[in-house]
Amino acid sequence: MVANPVPHQRPYGREEVLADAIVHGGAIVAALIAGGYMLARTFGSSGGAQIAALAVYVLSLVAMLSFSAAYNLTPVSPLKWILRRFDHSAIYVMIAGTYTPILVQLPPAWSLPLAAIVWGGAVFGILLKVLMPGRLDMLAVVIYLALGWVGVFAGKTLVQSLPALTLVLIAVGGVIYSAGVPLYLWERLKFQNAIWHGFVVAAAACQFVGIAALYP
Repeated sequence: MVANPVPHQRPYGREEVLADAIVHGGAIVAALIAGGYMLARTFGSSGGAQIAALAVYVLSLVAMLSFSAAYNLTPVSPLKWILRRFDHSAIYVMIAGTYTPILVQLPPAWSLPLAAIVWGGAVFGILLKVLMPGRLDMLAVVIYLALGWVGVFAGKTLVQSLPALTLVLIAVGGVIYSAGVPLYLWERLKFQNAIWHGFVVAAAACQFVGIAALYP
């Protein structure tokens, strides 16, 4: 028997769950439609590596939103405890997946080391969540932020290789994600979950448009 399968989570009211469901549902539908359209548009106009990288990104985006919905909308139970691992692991996949279509635009001297860092960090984070669920959660948040901002070390190369619109929107998305972290931690705030996920969706939307600019 699991007495408290989801530690430190307060019970959410029906209206809070409904608001969170609306945020997730709208985001998943938008990601499927926009992601499918962007993939269909790139076939025949982009190279195989770029299409594969874009597919990884779209799949990672949909996976993150779907696992988040499954976890956050499931009542407190042993199943929710399992879904929590998938939800938190999918965030790592999303971070690495977002980098992937960007890294294929960079010279190999930068793209290969950065890919190793973000995907290696994602694998480490996933193992942390799977093998030590409910522990070291603050470390996990630090890893999320560190992986999200690791690209600044290639700042000059990014500026030389990417459109200005992409750079601005990727950075804005990163700022929105980071600004939402205090709300993620502020569990007593009314509608905290829906507000935090609203930040996530807004950040993901900015970065989606930025990545779409790479595939005119």
